Amino acid sequence: MTTNAKKIETILSHIGNNHDETTGSLISPIHFSTTYQHPEFGKSTGFDYTRTKNPTRVTLEEALAAIEGGKFAIATSSGMSAIVLALEIFPVGSKIVASRDLYGGSFRWFNDQAKRGIFDFDYVVTEADMLAAITAETDIVYIETPTNPLMIEVDIEKVAKKAHENGAKVIVDNTFYTPIYQQPLALGADIVLHSATKYLAGHNDVLAGAVIVKEQALYDKLIYNLNTTGPVLSPFDSYLVMRGLKTLALRMKQATKNATKIAAFLAKNTAVKEVLYTGRGGMISFKVANQAKIPAIINALDVITFAESLGGVESLITYPATQTHADIPTDVRASYGLTDDLLRLSVGIEDADDLIADLALALKV
Repeated sequence: MTTNAKKIETILSHIGNNHDETTGSLISPIHFSTTYQHPEFGKSTGFDYTRTKNPTRVTLEEALAAIEGGKFAIATSSGMSAIVLALEIFPVGSKIVASRDLYGGSFRWFNDQAKRGIFDFDYVVTEADMLAAITAETDIVYIETPTNPLMIEVDIEKVAKKAHENGAKVIVDNTFYTPIYQQPLALGADIVLHSATKYLAGHNDVLAGAVIVKEQALYDKLIYNLNTTGPVLSPFDSYLVMRGLKTLALRMKQATKNATKIAAFLAKNTAVKEVLYTGRGGMISFKVANQAKIPAIINALDVITFAESLGGVESLITYPATQTHADIPTDVRASYGLTDDLLRLSVGIEDADDLIADLALALKV
């Protein structure tokens, strides 16, 4: 798939279209076959076994590479499998400078790797801390921007410049902003990751991940590991992600529009003491004035659903302390500002006034 200088909205809406020359099907077919017939001995169609390569997954991967400005993409079975796949191409003993505030599942795996002596992590909170921590000994810089759930941003271009001057590779988790608001590869990152379960798929009905790169050498290592370990995305799930991607731009713009209104409402509400919102995307975190009321606030919500995950068309509220970030020790969370009075809101595409009315009633409890 080539961009031909087309805008991202056009690329997204045409994902998978006109790929079936045999029938002229507008939508990309789903190829369920696990194995493929060889035309004759010594020849291949390019597809041999579906773990290695699948036509439906290839169509999705071409689209992922195009929208992130990469040359190669790999669709994986989950966001965590994408993270593991990307990091495991680096040698044992690699030194990693990483965002301190990050998804709890990432921390869980990072912490396990550190305990086993696989990788050495140096966690930082701010952009200034990250720049200061990068030295000639650094092998990888791992960035969430904005971070989950404190919404801390870093300048990818500035960090990538410092990292590359010291011979380090830069990995960016772009789940929150998506390529609609941020294209890390264009800013100097080497590897981009997504939990495609979230905004890319967008409908809370598929588990998926993505890894996107520009360099052939990185892709060769990634694809070897993928074929060896097998965390591939199924054909049907690949189709679901493609279907979701077609409306990504529309969903992100509506989520941002709604979130901007909601953040302004929350900032004026006396039951809220702090609002964390970057001004882009649908993710808002806020700290309540009375932590003891959190269960009652959550239980009083009607339009907004109390559930883990984010990035779907429906608005979800999460309590990181007992859900997404429960594996991070309380004292560690508190040390960087992830306190137990914080709620995380994934704003969907509903009417903003309905969402605000729902929050207003809940915050009165």
